[in-house]
Amino acid sequence: MKSEYKDGIDTSQFTNTYLPLRDVAFNTLREAILRGELKPGERLMEVQLAEKLGVSRTPVREAIRKLELEGMAVTIPRRGAIVAGMTEKDMEDVLQVRRALEELAVQIACEQISMSQMKELKEAMDAFSQATNGVDLKEITNTDIEFHDIIYRSTGNRRLLSIMSNFGEQMYRYRVEYLKERENYPILVEEHAQIVEGLQRRDKDAVTEIMRRHVTNQAVEMKKIIREQG
Repeated sequence: MKSEYKDGIDTSQFTNTYLPLRDVAFNTLREAILRGELKPGERLMEVQLAEKLGVSRTPVREAIRKLELEGMAVTIPRRGAIVAGMTEKDMEDVLQVRRALEELAVQIACEQISMSQMKELKEAMDAFSQATNGVDLKEITNTDIEFHDIIYRSTGNRRLLSIMSNFGEQMYRYRVEYLKERENYPILVEEHAQIVEGLQRRDKDAVTEIMRRHVTNQAVEMKKIIREQG
Protein backbone atom coordinates (compact mmCIF):
# COMPACT_ATOMS: atom_id res chain seq x y z
CA MET A 1 0.00 0.00 0.00
CA LYS A 2 1.33 3.38 -0.98
CA SER A 3 1.93 5.72 1.95
CA GLU A 4 0.01 9.00 1.99
CA TYR A 5 2.61 10.60 4.23
CA LYS A 6 5.55 12.74 3.22
CA ASP A 7 9.03 11.71 4.19
CA GLY A 8 9.40 15.12 5.82
CA ILE A 9 7.64 14.22 9.10
CA ASP A 10 10.14 14.99 11.82
CA THR A 11 10.60 11.92 14.04
CA SER A 12 13.45 13.40 16.06
CA GLN A 13 11.20 13.70 19.12
CA PHE A 14 11.36 9.92 19.45
CA THR A 15 14.89 10.35 20.83
CA ASN A 16 13.21 11.65 24.01
CA THR A 17 13.06 8.53 26.18
CA TYR A 18 11.53 10.38 29.12
CA LEU A 19 8.06 10.78 27.58
CA PRO A 20 5.49 8.00 27.08
CA LEU A 21 5.29 6.92 23.44
CA ARG A 22 1.72 8.22 23.11
CA ASP A 23 2.91 11.72 24.09
CA VAL A 24 5.87 11.62 21.73
CA ALA A 25 3.60 10.39 18.91
CA PHE A 26 1.12 13.15 19.71
CA ASN A 27 3.81 15.86 19.76
CA THR A 28 5.27 14.59 16.47
CA LEU A 29 1.91 14.48 14.68
CA ARG A 30 0.84 17.83 16.08
CA GLU A 31 4.04 19.49 14.86
CA ALA A 32 3.59 17.84 11.43
CA ILE A 33 0.08 19.34 11.20
CA LEU A 34 1.23 22.78 12.35
CA ARG A 35 4.11 22.77 9.85
CA GLY A 36 1.80 21.67 7.05
CA GLU A 37 3.43 18.28 6.51
CA LEU A 38 0.05 16.71 7.25
CA LYS A 39 -2.59 18.79 5.50
CA PRO A 40 -6.32 19.31 6.16
CA GLY A 41 -8.31 16.37 4.80
CA GLU A 42 -5.33 14.00 4.85
CA ARG A 43 -6.12 10.62 6.39
CA LEU A 44 -4.45 9.65 9.66
CA MET A 45 -4.00 5.94 9.01
CA GLU A 46 -2.83 4.16 12.14
CA VAL A 47 -0.91 1.39 10.39
CA GLN A 48 1.07 3.69 8.12
CA LEU A 49 1.76 6.25 10.86
CA ALA A 50 2.87 3.53 13.28
CA GLU A 51 5.26 2.20 10.65
CA LYS A 52 6.55 5.69 9.87
CA LEU A 53 7.11 6.50 13.55
CA GLY A 54 8.46 3.07 14.44
CA VAL A 55 5.89 2.31 17.15
CA SER A 56 2.86 0.08 17.61
CA ARG A 57 -0.64 1.25 16.64
CA THR A 58 -1.69 1.84 20.27
CA PRO A 59 0.29 5.06 20.93
CA VAL A 60 -0.71 6.34 17.48
CA ARG A 61 -4.38 5.65 18.22
CA GLU A 62 -4.09 7.49 21.56
CA ALA A 63 -2.27 10.38 19.86
CA ILE A 64 -5.07 10.73 17.30
CA ARG A 65 -7.63 10.87 20.12
CA LYS A 66 -5.67 13.75 21.69
CA LEU A 67 -5.52 15.50 18.33
CA GLU A 68 -9.31 15.26 18.16
CA LEU A 69 -9.56 16.92 21.58
CA GLU A 70 -7.44 19.80 20.26
CA GLY A 71 -9.59 20.11 17.16
CA MET A 72 -6.72 19.08 14.90
CA ALA A 73 -8.32 15.83 13.79
CA VAL A 74 -11.83 14.61 13.20
CA THR A 75 -13.27 11.14 12.61
CA ILE A 76 -15.46 10.73 9.52
CA PRO A 77 -17.83 7.72 9.31
CA ARG A 78 -16.52 5.01 6.94
CA ARG A 79 -13.40 7.06 6.32
CA GLY A 80 -11.64 7.24 9.68
CA ALA A 81 -9.61 10.04 11.20
CA ILE A 82 -8.43 12.93 9.05
CA VAL A 83 -6.58 16.17 9.69
CA ALA A 84 -9.22 18.79 10.49
CA GLY A 85 -9.36 22.04 8.60
CA MET A 86 -9.74 25.36 10.40
CA THR A 87 -13.11 27.05 10.01
CA GLU A 88 -14.23 30.53 10.98
CA LYS A 89 -17.05 29.08 13.10
CA ASP A 90 -14.71 26.86 15.12
CA MET A 91 -12.27 29.73 15.55
CA GLU A 92 -15.02 32.11 16.66
CA ASP A 93 -16.35 29.56 19.16
CA VAL A 94 -12.88 29.02 20.67
CA LEU A 95 -11.97 32.71 20.86
CA GLN A 96 -15.38 33.69 22.24
CA VAL A 97 -14.84 31.38 25.20
CA ARG A 98 -11.21 32.44 25.52
CA ARG A 99 -12.15 36.13 25.61
CA ALA A 100 -14.60 35.58 28.49
CA LEU A 101 -12.10 33.48 30.48
CA GLU A 102 -9.16 35.85 29.86
CA GLU A 103 -11.23 38.83 31.00
CA LEU A 104 -12.26 36.97 34.15
CA ALA A 105 -8.64 36.01 34.81
CA VAL A 106 -7.30 39.57 34.65
CA GLN A 107 -10.16 40.85 36.80
CA ILE A 108 -9.29 38.36 39.55
CA ALA A 109 -5.56 38.93 39.02
CA CYS A 110 -6.07 42.65 39.68
CA GLU A 111 -7.03 41.73 43.22
CA GLN A 112 -4.78 38.73 43.82
CA ILE A 113 -1.49 39.10 41.94
CA SER A 114 1.50 39.32 44.26
CA MET A 115 4.66 41.39 43.85
CA SER A 116 6.70 38.29 43.01
CA GLN A 117 4.15 37.22 40.41
CA MET A 118 4.17 40.73 38.98
CA LYS A 119 7.94 40.47 38.61
CA GLU A 120 7.54 37.06 36.96
CA LEU A 121 4.98 38.50 34.54
CA LYS A 122 7.33 41.32 33.52
CA GLU A 123 10.09 38.78 32.90
CA ALA A 124 7.70 36.73 30.76
CA MET A 125 6.74 39.87 28.85
CA ASP A 126 10.42 40.56 28.13
CA ALA A 127 11.04 36.93 27.17
CA PHE A 128 8.24 37.05 24.61
CA SER A 129 9.48 40.34 23.20
CA GLN A 130 12.99 38.93 22.89
CA ALA A 131 11.70 35.74 21.26
CA THR A 132 9.91 37.72 18.55
CA ASN A 133 13.29 39.01 17.39
CA GLY A 134 14.21 35.48 16.40
CA VAL A 135 12.70 32.86 14.08
CA ASP A 136 11.96 30.02 16.50
CA LEU A 137 8.16 29.76 16.28
CA LYS A 138 7.98 27.23 19.10
CA GLU A 139 9.87 29.55 21.47
CA ILE A 140 7.67 32.49 20.47
CA THR A 141 4.54 30.40 21.07
CA ASN A 142 5.76 29.03 24.39
CA THR A 143 6.73 32.46 25.76
CA ASP A 144 3.31 33.81 24.78
CA ILE A 145 1.63 30.89 26.54
CA GLU A 146 3.78 31.42 29.65
CA PHE A 147 2.83 35.10 29.82
CA HIS A 148 -0.85 34.22 30.00
CA ASP A 149 -0.26 31.20 32.28
CA ILE A 150 1.30 33.47 34.92
CA ILE A 151 -1.88 35.57 34.91
CA TYR A 152 -4.01 32.44 35.37
CA ARG A 153 -1.82 31.21 38.24
CA SER A 154 -1.89 34.60 39.93
CA THR A 155 -5.67 34.36 40.37
CA GLY A 156 -5.24 31.59 42.94
CA ASN A 157 -8.35 29.99 41.43
CA ARG A 158 -7.57 26.34 40.83
CA ARG A 159 -10.79 25.74 38.90
CA LEU A 160 -10.02 28.55 36.48
CA LEU A 161 -6.43 27.35 36.10
CA SER A 162 -7.63 23.82 35.30
CA ILE A 163 -10.17 25.06 32.75
CA MET A 164 -7.60 27.28 31.04
CA SER A 165 -5.06 24.47 30.97
CA ASN A 166 -7.48 22.16 29.17
CA PHE A 167 -8.83 24.91 26.95
CA GLY A 168 -5.30 25.87 25.95
CA GLU A 169 -5.08 22.63 23.97
CA GLN A 170 -7.99 23.71 21.77
CA MET A 171 -6.46 27.16 21.41
CA TYR A 172 -2.95 25.99 20.48
CA ARG A 173 -3.45 25.61 16.73
CA TYR A 174 -5.01 29.03 16.32
CA ARG A 175 -2.28 30.61 18.45
CA VAL A 176 0.47 29.07 16.33
CA GLU A 177 -1.18 30.11 13.06
CA TYR A 178 -1.54 33.67 14.35
CA LEU A 179 2.08 33.78 15.51
CA LYS A 180 3.33 32.69 12.09
CA GLU A 181 2.52 36.21 10.90
CA ARG A 182 5.47 38.34 12.00
CA GLU A 183 3.65 41.62 11.35
CA ASN A 184 1.49 40.80 14.40
CA TYR A 185 4.45 40.85 16.80
CA PRO A 186 4.69 44.61 17.50
CA ILE A 187 0.98 44.72 18.36
CA LEU A 188 1.29 41.73 20.69
CA VAL A 189 4.34 43.15 22.44
CA GLU A 190 2.53 46.46 23.00
CA GLU A 191 -0.64 44.74 24.25
CA HIS A 192 1.37 42.62 26.69
CA ALA A 193 2.96 45.80 28.04
CA GLN A 194 -0.46 47.43 28.45
CA ILE A 195 -1.77 44.37 30.30
CA VAL A 196 1.20 44.49 32.69
CA GLU A 197 0.69 48.20 33.27
CA GLY A 198 -3.04 47.71 33.94
CA LEU A 199 -2.34 44.95 36.45
CA GLN A 200 0.32 47.08 38.15
CA ARG A 201 -2.22 49.86 38.62
CA ARG A 202 -4.83 47.26 39.57
CA ASP A 203 -7.18 49.03 37.20
CA LYS A 204 -9.79 46.35 36.63
CA ASP A 205 -11.79 48.22 34.00
CA ALA A 206 -8.75 49.22 31.96
CA VAL A 207 -7.07 45.81 31.99
CA THR A 208 -10.36 44.08 31.11
CA GLU A 209 -10.72 46.35 28.07
CA ILE A 210 -7.10 45.74 27.06
CA MET A 211 -7.55 41.97 27.30
CA ARG A 212 -10.79 42.14 25.32
CA ARG A 213 -9.00 44.06 22.57
CA HIS A 214 -6.03 41.66 22.75
CA VAL A 215 -8.20 38.60 22.04
CA THR A 216 -10.49 40.38 19.57
CA ASN A 217 -7.51 41.51 17.47
CA GLN A 218 -6.42 37.90 17.20
CA ALA A 219 -9.92 36.84 16.14
CA VAL A 220 -9.94 39.41 13.34
CA GLU A 221 -6.52 38.33 12.08
CA MET A 222 -7.39 34.64 12.30
CA LYS A 223 -10.46 35.18 10.11
CA LYS A 224 -8.19 36.67 7.46
CA ILE A 225 -5.75 33.75 7.73
CA ILE A 226 -8.51 31.14 7.47
CA ARG A 227 -10.04 32.86 4.44
CA GLU A 228 -6.65 33.10 2.73
CA GLN A 229 -6.06 29.39 3.35
CA GLY A 230 -9.41 28.69 1.70
